[in-house]
Amino acid sequence: MEKDPYETKMTVTSTADPFQYKNYTIRKQMLKVFGGSFRIYEPGGSLVLFASMKAFKLKEDIRLYTREDKAEEVLTIKARSIIDFSATYDVMDPATGQPIGALQRKGVKSMIQDEWQIFDALGVPIGAVKEDSLILALIRRFATNLVPQQFHGTVQGDQVFTFHQNFNPFTLRYELDFSSDVMDKLDRRLGIAMAVLLCAIESRQN
Repeated sequence: MEKDPYETKMTVTSTADPFQYKNYTIRKQMLKVFGGSFRIYEPGGSLVLFASMKAFKLKEDIRLYTREDKAEEVLTIKARSIIDFSATYDVMDPATGQPIGALQRKGVKSMIQDEWQIFDALGVPIGAVKEDSLILALIRRFATNLVPQQFHGTVQGDQVFTFHQNFNPFTLRYELDFSSDVMDKLDRRLGIAMAVLLCAIESRQN
């Protein structure tokens, strides 16, 4: 079996700006009984962000740190209300307490095909995130969850990122790619927050 390069670099942490990269790999910690966590790597395989979900919370509360020791918090994702199909999540800068934007799941539509709306810091809708295809979405929900998910994010009609799951029966692993955002229309922090939320929801459904 080919060795996973991310397994060999678990303790290597980058000291660079964690939001500067075009590509990220996100891995879910599988054997955690309460709460949950995700490790986010830059293209070279070094850890740049560690996401932690608080256990026993009626409202989703996810914090992102630059290291696993949680010494420096750089992003906060909080649900406005108790989790439901149409939950809205505020993305905040913990250093300033200022909003970065918000992400809202389109509840009824997402029961068939996942769809989200992206809002800027002023609450103005600027974009959307959608599951790749209706046919594949139906297969995933009603036939098998072995078909990897893929999402496309757009801002003002232009694609700004893709997010897809790499199929592995033992590890949840996702690839986030901002390469299509050549005009930097989307704040990287919002895109990463969206990817972490999708990971969290998918891991609960599986």
